[in-house]
Amino acid sequence: CTVIFTRMATKDLHKPICILFCNLAFSDLFTSFSGFWISTLFITNPDITIFGSKEMLAPYALYTTAILSTIYNLVSIGIERYLAVAESMRTRFRIARNHSIAVVLINWVLAFFLGCLPLMGWNCLSMEKNLSVLYSPFCINYLIFIAIPNVGVAFIIPLFTYLRIIIILRKRKLRMKACGQATGTYKSAEIQVARTSIFIWLLALISYAPFFAGVVFDATNQQCHVDLYPGVYIFRNCTAMLITMNCLGNPIIYTLKGKTLGAKLKTLKCLSTSRSRACTI
Repeated sequence: CTVIFTRMATKDLHKPICILFCNLAFSDLFTSFSGFWISTLFITNPDITIFGSKEMLAPYALYTTAILSTIYNLVSIGIERYLAVAESMRTRFRIARNHSIAVVLINWVLAFFLGCLPLMGWNCLSMEKNLSVLYSPFCINYLIFIAIPNVGVAFIIPLFTYLRIIIILRKRKLRMKACGQATGTYKSAEIQVARTSIFIWLLALISYAPFFAGVVFDATNQQCHVDLYPGVYIFRNCTAMLITMNCLGNPIIYTLKGKTLGAKLKTLKCLSTSRSRACTI
């Protein structure tokens, strides 16, 4: 909420990349709220989250939509950063606000379509065959269809984009060094991108790898719900907590670490403090 408010309240932060950052914060907020809905259902009636029911379709569908939107936003940010660096010396193509808005709309449409497929009929409410044990009433083939491609997208594309950014910056630094020019700016940029990419990878690995392992276990498991209770369901809850921690880590890595946003946040804080003092006087 802090990231969204700061970026919307500051006019000079309405750049194409800032639109993607704000949308990422909105996706993380959506993930947190849908996860809170599932947690409330687990507290009030734990059996429906274990054995599955019609009431769990909508919360799980929204949770899946939010996670997919977060993944697509992370990938979009990586691609935008790569295009911004690779095309910075060219004038034929510039990333505009319209491009970012179009990407945001496409991400949400795709996330809603894939996430709401169980609401459209791809569920196992009326059949005991192919039923997911961890995420009933989802079907196992739906979880595999969602998890494997999107986990691959979340890991492979950011790896390619950030490695390419580091390679481009290093080549330009070597060219400037060969010409006898100062390379301090490119060196600091290369270090910053390398650190950011490492944080992205570690956060994505810690957050989504256990969930993917749970889907693989669910697909290969032949035991019933009672035989797996409570250990496997504790692991399922831990994977949900890790995904929620990813929602807390994204603003820190992508936005709150930025000097521009941090300065604007302090400015807004100072303005609100001065206004409150003026009102008191």
